[in-house]
Amino acid sequence: MKLISFLTLTFALVAGAVSAADTAAFQVKVTGHGRPMILIPGLACPGAVWDSTVAHFSAHYECHVLSLAGFGGTPARATTGPLLEIAREELAGYIRAHQLDHPIIVGHSLGGFLALDLAATHPDLAGRLVIVDSLPFLMGLMRPGATPEEAKQAAEGTTKAFTQMTAETYAQMIRGGPNGSTMATASVDLDRIIAWGLASDRAMVGQAMIELYSADLRPALPHIKSPTLVFGSWVGYAPYSSHAIATQIYSDQYSGLQGFHLAISDTARHFIMLDDPQWLFTQMENFLATPESGTVSSHP
Repeated sequence: MKLISFLTLTFALVAGAVSAADTAAFQVKVTGHGRPMILIPGLACPGAVWDSTVAHFSAHYECHVLSLAGFGGTPARATTGPLLEIAREELAGYIRAHQLDHPIIVGHSLGGFLALDLAATHPDLAGRLVIVDSLPFLMGLMRPGATPEEAKQAAEGTTKAFTQMTAETYAQMIRGGPNGSTMATASVDLDRIIAWGLASDRAMVGQAMIELYSADLRPALPHIKSPTLVFGSWVGYAPYSSHAIATQIYSDQYSGLQGFHLAISDTARHFIMLDDPQWLFTQMENFLATPESGTVSSHP
């Protein structure tokens, strides 16, 4: 269910594609002063999805907000190759070049996957991780026993179907169907998410989606040294899910990551930072202030 909903919403790849250029894997906007914090958006979203988060934390943190190439109107890149791997390595290079000392890395959805991948591949670069509604193996939500190759085939088939839609058909389907309700509660937020998707480059988002669903980071989790806070949501998928089911799924998928903190929201949908920002900020502040491990918390 979550795979279909996520692909349906984020594959707004039917508007005119942004012309590709030989650009970097991402653009960066730096705001604030203090301890470095890198914020990575999810699929088809620009860095603007973190605006309220940056407004809250920039008084005490130097926020480096990424906008991935081809997402949400950010210029695409002509370079071929594994997009997520390229983005991961360019992010590692960015941390080194700017001499960021173990920056906090905050990632939503695909951005959470990149944060985990970076911390597993370059464990000495990353500071604490904040993973917002993302899993190391997304296909596991639908089919826990699926292989990465089966996940790739499913993603390729869904990609082909939705890239053939017109922009009007796509927007009507999201606004009038159940898929939008899994993403955000407020209509103004859902409209922004749809607009970002429609402004995204179809080729880059499609390739990123296939790579994301083909990957399984669970075997790499033991390499991560960073204390990690994982946020999860479930109410957008009711009546197919529950607090207990979400807790079990996240606990199982992150079992290889020693001492992670888990916070499950009972009110927010996939874009937790838009749906319940104050709860998210409080959980983050407590996590960043107290490095205890192994704590499981939930929305009051």
